[in-house]
Amino acid sequence: MNIWVQGARPRTLPAAIAPVVVATVLAGSDWKPVQALLALIVSLSLQIAVNYSNDYSDGIRGTDDNRIGPVRLTASGLAPAESVKRAAILSFAAASIAGLALAALSSWWVILVGVAAIAAAWGYTGGKNPYGYKGLGEMSVFIFFGVVATMGSYYVQTLEINWVSFAASVPMGSLSCALLAINNIRDRAQDLLVGKRTLAVRLGDRGARNLFIALILSAYIFAALTGRAWSILTLLTLPLAIPVCRKVLMGASGEALIPLLGKTGKLQLAFALIFALALWL
Repeated sequence: MNIWVQGARPRTLPAAIAPVVVATVLAGSDWKPVQALLALIVSLSLQIAVNYSNDYSDGIRGTDDNRIGPVRLTASGLAPAESVKRAAILSFAAASIAGLALAALSSWWVILVGVAAIAAAWGYTGGKNPYGYKGLGEMSVFIFFGVVATMGSYYVQTLEINWVSFAASVPMGSLSCALLAINNIRDRAQDLLVGKRTLAVRLGDRGARNLFIALILSAYIFAALTGRAWSILTLLTLPLAIPVCRKVLMGASGEALIPLLGKTGKLQLAFALIFALALWL
């Protein structure tokens, strides 16, 4: 696989696709294909930008040295740090262009939301005081890849904000957080050594694993709270969720957690598709 494709971390991309799919179906007869496509471009571009910027920032700090998991372009020396930084900037630029088009088609305040999203994406591990090193990564992911991505995608198509769009955003945010949580559980020992105080480090091993389970459970709870009868269909994804949760609770660590990251991504995508179907019925 091309190193730049690996560096983009394809397994994390369901986190960008899911909220746009759910929001577009929720929009119903008000859905707008151009806005939906632009929202998808923004979401995917931001996710890829986050992955490249994290690779760059962690790589130049040395916090990715000796780390297991997906390939790190900067830390492994597969690509120069400046090239990885440029890849992040290009991805941010793609998100910005699509975002400006969305603002032109909806409302100017979409620009403010976009600026906040880009700042959050870079500030996760970038800059002098990265908040991802202070255990705030999950909160940011929930807000921007859950609430903002879902409600924003819904708004640019319908020009409305309501309870259902918020309730629908929580499962998307929770499952995105679950992806980050399992990643941080895997990296917890290394993060402790380099002084990276992720939420998994702050909560401890057992607390981080319990958080993962709580995030998965909250997705099903808030799907039901949308008030849509067919949301019960999301239970069809339990055969994907239960094995992952069992392995996390049983203490899987290190390389044993790597396949679980991909399986959590598949769970999120399957959940989003079935949830979208439930909202459509």
